[in-house]
Amino acid sequence: MSTVGKTITCKAAVAWEPKTDLKIETIEVAPPKSHEVRIKILYTAVCHTDAYTLSGQDPEGLFPVVLGHEGAGIVESIGEGVTNVAPGDHVIPLYVPQCGECKFCKSPKNESLPEDPSDSGQGTDAGRHVEVFVQRKIVVSLHGLLDLQSTKLPRLTKFACWVVACRRAMGAAINTAKVEKGSTCAVWGLGAVGLAVGLGCEVAGASRIIGIDINPDKFKIAKNFGFTEFVNPKDHEKPIQDVLVELTDGGLDFTFECVGNVHLMRAALEACHKGWGVSTIVGVAGAGQEISTRPFQLVTGRVWKGTAFGGWKSRDSVPKLVDEYLSKKLKLDEFISHNLTLGEINEAFHLMHKGESIRAVLSVAK
Repeated sequence: MSTVGKTITCKAAVAWEPKTDLKIETIEVAPPKSHEVRIKILYTAVCHTDAYTLSGQDPEGLFPVVLGHEGAGIVESIGEGVTNVAPGDHVIPLYVPQCGECKFCKSPKNESLPEDPSDSGQGTDAGRHVEVFVQRKIVVSLHGLLDLQSTKLPRLTKFACWVVACRRAMGAAINTAKVEKGSTCAVWGLGAVGLAVGLGCEVAGASRIIGIDINPDKFKIAKNFGFTEFVNPKDHEKPIQDVLVELTDGGLDFTFECVGNVHLMRAALEACHKGWGVSTIVGVAGAGQEISTRPFQLVTGRVWKGTAFGGWKSRDSVPKLVDEYLSKKLKLDEFISHNLTLGEINEAFHLMHKGESIRAVLSVAK
């Protein structure tokens, strides 16, 4: 029986309130309106950003909510005016749309950004797809998804849910910081995003890539993503920035904070070499928190940068990463440490918090 133009029901992992386990519920999903697409989600990945909202620290986190922003699936039905995809197409929903018409999309100087900040998380228009992925059906704007049909490889759908976040993290090194060949780099936080930043540094030709984490179990894993050495702050009495300055003869060329801790953001900046060091903030800090350092750190030539999407245009850049993956130039499979089901969503969060997973991918269509 056709579901075109009809409201349907599906299973979803619902967060009813902060700091609680998600519950599997049956919810209704409206039909796609003009220029919208309804997608049958096959896979989704659990990310620290989801945990950030679940923690209650996200100022835009409204409850109840269906979390998630790394998904992949098949077009179920389309609304009026949609011509770029058709039912049955394999697609990746993108957590930031690229309309191609606003000043952010037209500018060559920046990554994809919504012209109206409310579009990125308030459940309307182009941003309607945000925080609705851990369920079996979603509705998105036509500007907020990428067609994978050109790859002729539906199995890629399983890894596509991670490709967007991988693009963001690698872009922080390649596009935002512009890591140079032969340079020295350090990355705070060896979760999936930190590992992808390290991979970006390796692709850019860095000679030393230092991983910094308080969980020594992550060091062995990080070797597979370009890291050359590791430092555990707990092994030192000095501030970590002082340790790194001594270790690198005056400081690093490039540093990246991938935890979302404002104190580590300061440490990453102050671990940079004076005169030319560049520190890039990738992690998302808690609501209302502020960063600080002595102005002298900047006056003497260090640069502080930030990135939300790795300097990429969403719909333009992801196909290039897909091509790199298919030609075995980009690691994706190696990031997936656990394959779980929708019913195991809470276990995926627990594994992430315990530092036992890189990326857990949920099969949500079974």
